[in-house]
Amino acid sequence: MLEVANLYKFFRHVRAVNGLSLHVQAGEIVGLLGPNGAGKTTTLRCICGILRPDAGQIAVGGYDLATQEQQAKRLMAFIPEMPNPYDLLTVREHIQFVAMCYGTLRTFHERIQELLDRFDLRDKENELVATLSKGMKQKLAVACAFVHDARVYLCDEPLLGIDPRGQHELKTELQRLRDEGCAILVSTHQLDTAERLCDRVIIMQAGRKLAEGTLEELRAQSQMADSTLEQVFLRLTEEAENAAAVVSDVSPANQ
Repeated sequence: MLEVANLYKFFRHVRAVNGLSLHVQAGEIVGLLGPNGAGKTTTLRCICGILRPDAGQIAVGGYDLATQEQQAKRLMAFIPEMPNPYDLLTVREHIQFVAMCYGTLRTFHERIQELLDRFDLRDKENELVATLSKGMKQKLAVACAFVHDARVYLCDEPLLGIDPRGQHELKTELQRLRDEGCAILVSTHQLDTAERLCDRVIIMQAGRKLAEGTLEELRAQSQMADSTLEQVFLRLTEEAENAAAVVSDVSPANQ
């Protein structure tokens, strides 16, 4: 459902994403993990079309994002880490605007009530977005992602700032969508949540893929049987950092 091949993204001389390849099949939730600066957010922004990659291919539902952008984007929904909604719209108007953009106004009136109730936005329905707290803006971004018939969901720290009830509703909805055959890619630092929510995970470091697999596969790779995902993550990323430091020490520039 989602295919990324040999993706590169540069910011001047910095390789934010360095030859990354990944895939997410229909009917699975994949966690995208990594330290700060690993390239997770840049990867998600390239996939959803906010950033233009410097090299590589991205396909969504068989559509090439570079040449069939409209068809690919119709299949996607993106929940950003830092929502930037339109402040002068009301909550209801904002969700309706997103439905208009995706051509799903015919089902908007059926979905809006459920979304408002599910994410505790009912009391804010007619208030301006500018008056919302950070957590409520995040819930609005979540509601907007579910207002059209997406098949691929990209989530960048979607639980950040949301209260426990809202987190539960979001995770339940993602699991329901997974069971209905959607492909879901979730970037998060909440490793305990990733362990329970994701079918497999991809660990990034310095723009590259460091490891990939189910928890059992990662335990085998790290030789840490019965360990938590957090323990495995710390072992693998620490080993990679130590290896990179050794390479740096013996490079010609340091000799």
